Amino acid sequence: MRRLAAPVLTLAGAVAAFAYVGAVDPNEPGHYPVCPLFRLTGVLCPGCGGLRSAHAFARGDLVTALGDNAMAVAGYLVFAAFTALWLGRAFRGGPVPRIALGPAWWWAIGTLALAFTIVRNLPIGSVLAP
Repeated sequence: MRRLAAPVLTLAGAVAAFAYVGAVDPNEPGHYPVCPLFRLTGVLCPGCGGLRSAHAFARGDLVTALGDNAMAVAGYLVFAAFTALWLGRAFRGGPVPRIALGPAWWWAIGTLALAFTIVRNLPIGSVLAP
């Protein structure tokens, strides 16, 4: 049962974080800090809208979550899949799953984040802005 400790505690931490963000609305001013990049430049970074997205996701509103930050929702789903795999392997006594992405994958993820950032800051990409 010791092998279950790490994935269960990781899942518990994620659930606690989502529960907090689900309960404390980031749409209300004063609860969370403002993105420093947005505050200084007015440019939306790839993470802008992430808390609002998490709030909507925690409340089961997937459409609003995607509208607030689609990349964050993709990250939530990847995290959930990895954690489910980790829990399943830990329960069966298997090895911890490894994320071994080659440089091409990291370049692709970085390029996607950059493209997401650029498009959401253009008038044509306003649908991606929170």
